[in-house]
Amino acid sequence: MIVKEDIRKLSFQEKLDLLEAVWSELSADPDQIEVPQWHKDILNERREALERGEIRVIDWEDAKKQIEAAIR
Repeated sequence: MIVKEDIRKLSFQEKLDLLEAVWSELSADPDQIEVPQWHKDILNERREALERGEIRVIDWEDAKKQIEAAIR
């Protein structure tokens, strides 16, 4: 069992590596991850808004460029 004291002793990079390893393990079986109803509701609202033409979808690479430009 990993204890908090052991985690505190890790370097920043080691903590990131640990976080990535844990996420990789959790995401390996997506059926085990329960999606809360509020999250499903938001996704449904956004899909409906898209279908009504109220919002548009852009490519992820374009979205990243827009985000980077906005924070500069």
